Amino acid sequence: MAKFGIFVTNAKNMAHIMGVTKAAKAKGEYVKIFLTWKGTLLAKDPQFRELCNAADEVAICADSYKKMGYDPQNDIPEGLTEKEMSTQAKHGYIIDDDDNYMTL
Repeated sequence: MAKFGIFVTNAKNMAHIMGVTKAAKAKGEYVKIFLTWKGTLLAKDPQFRELCNAADEVAICADSYKKMGYDPQNDIPEGLTEKEMSTQAKHGYIIDDDDNYMTL
């Protein structure tokens, strides 16, 4: 199974992220999404839970989430666990491990 990583830095692309995720899943790919900087604001989007259900893995840069004004320990977005409030090391893992990679 091919692995497809999506690195999200912008909060304006939820429809595109959802479309790419669903298309990759339809092709049988394993999809990992990592949100950082302003991309972490998507955790408050009404479709975020749906995105978590559509992808195989979703993680958020806890440091960026905090810089956007949220508490990464007490305000974990619905659809994620404390473990998925991650670091940039997760981003490095996605780059290294995935066959294809996209930045949005």
